[in-house]
Formats: sequence, C-alpha cells, structure tokens
Amino acid sequence: MTQRIRLDGVIPGMLSGSRADQALAKIFPQHSRTRIQEWIRAGVATLDGAVVRVRDRVAGGERISIVCTVEGDGRSAAQPGPLAVLYDDPDLFVLDKPPGLVVHPGAGNRDGTLLNRLLAHDPGLRAIPRAGLVHRLDKNTSGLMLIARSLHAHTRLVAQIKAREVERVYEAVVTGSPPPRATVEAPIGRDRARRTRMAVEAGGKHAVTRYRVVERYRHHARLEVEIETGRTHQIRVHLAHVGYPIVGDSTYGKRRAPARATDAPDAVSAFARQALHARHLSLSHPVSGRTLKIESALASDIQGLVEALRAEAADPR
Repeated sequence: MTQRIRLDGVIPGMLSGSRADQALAKIFPQHSRTRIQEWIRAGVATLDGAVVRVRDRVAGGERISIVCTVEGDGRSAAQPGPLAVLYDDPDLFVLDKPPGLVVHPGAGNRDGTLLNRLLAHDPGLRAIPRAGLVHRLDKNTSGLMLIARSLHAHTRLVAQIKAREVERVYEAVVTGSPPPRATVEAPIGRDRARRTRMAVEAGGKHAVTRYRVVERYRHHARLEVEIETGRTHQIRVHLAHVGYPIVGDSTYGKRRAPARATDAPDAVSAFARQALHARHLSLSHPVSGRTLKIESALASDIQGLVEALRAEAADPR
C-alpha cells in the first residue's frame, strides 16, 4: 500500500546558502533527512519548478514542492489475534508482546506474526513502513513494544531510538553470581562459525549493555538490564559472553542449573524460552513532546521461575 504525499513551502532567508537536503529537512521536520534525500534523488522535489539536487545550494525565497508516494506494507496479510495494548493514541501505541510470537514475517514465518495482528488491529498501518514497527523483540522475549501510527511519529521515534533517547529496561534471570553492577562493552557481529547466531566479534558493531543485580538466589540472579545500543540478540550475547547466560536460552547458554541446586532444577530445566522481559519504556512523545513512561508486569512464566528460585534459596538444605 502506498500513501501519496504533497509538501509545499518557501525557503526562508535564514537558510540561504544551505544545501537543499539540509534546508528541506528543516522545513519539513516530520520527515527524516534520509527520506528527503531519497525523494530528491528520485526527482520528485522541485525549487521554483526545477528539479533540485541534494548538493544544490538554496538562496532563500524559492518555492519548494515535493510530490511523492511512501511505500507501506502491502504484502502481509491482516490476521486477527490478541494484542495487549497498554497505551494508545492517534500517533503511537505500546503493547505487551507475549513470548513465542514472531514480530515480523520472514523465512519460515510468513503468517501468524505480530505484524499480521497489527494490520488487523489498525488497517491504517499499511501506509507506514514495516506497519509502524520501530524496533523488535526476539520471538521468545516478552514485554513492551513501541508502534508508530503515522509517518511523522515513525520518523521521530526512529530518530529517538537512533539517538539513544528511548530508555529501554529489561529484566533477566541468569545462571551464576554476577557482580552487583557492570557494563559490558563488546562489538557484536554475525557468528563466523554459525551464521544463524550472533557473537562478540572484533569486526562487529559497537554495543553497550549495563546491568545491576536486583535479587540473588542460590545459583542464579535476577538482573535489571539497560541497553545503550540495539544490536540483534545484544543482551543474550553480552550476558553469555561474560559468563552469566540467561536461563532457558538454548542458543547462547546452558539450560540446566548446577547439580547442587535442590528444588530449582526442575523449574530451570523446564523453562522453555530465554527468561528475558522488556519491562520499561521511557520516551518523548513524537508529537506533544511530553514524557511517556510505560511499565509491563513481569511475564507470568518468569514470575513462576523467580518464585521457584526464591524457594530454593530459602531452603536450608
């Protein structure tokens, strides 16, 4: 599905001497500079009726016009399914994703994804890139996800995430006894030995994860985790890299508890997904500018795991 857009304006004198793409980005701040550059290169932007180039300089006073279409998601099917919406307004909503739900269609998962449910919930999302998805969670990670409902909101939210202005806090249950707090700064790239995995790689992308211990058990710990960057599988890779793999993570960590544990091994070994939950989002609303803070209760299966670990820690045996 495409959305037709027409933008008109006048270059103010204060922008005289600026590059065309820079000037247009300031005149139309609801659209990213990257998107504007794409429109200029496509030949759909004119100054006083003449096609403009990215590096052209403006003098001020010219009439600018952009007439184009924005490609949305026209291929994915709308498929009804439950959505736990925690916040909703005309520009965005925040939902609580359950574990086991794939976010975006891909190889082996063309249907039954979160994106399919979003299109059924709000057909207008077809006009937004990726149906408004501005970030992802792994299939087996639960918790908060942010969805844009307009092009303006999509542009602003993507920019906030890129500028690290969206605070994302997770909770994880890990094996081992980590220090009270620490920062993991290690580049992440595709695992050279197993291409379906990510790994700490010297040539990978910069990645920073911070954590603090909020509760200790006999052989495990519950962490509060914040990410400065949003690399694929970042938290899972970083915690496994420093020796504290997430419980239930069959890709990056061991699923079984130490043999000395008493009541907890059954709960740990039976835990069927990584014990990772996106608990908190804090961001500036893309239109009003007010601060939004959204919280999600710890997923029930992780809460059950925590209770089992508490019981093990309290057992004097």
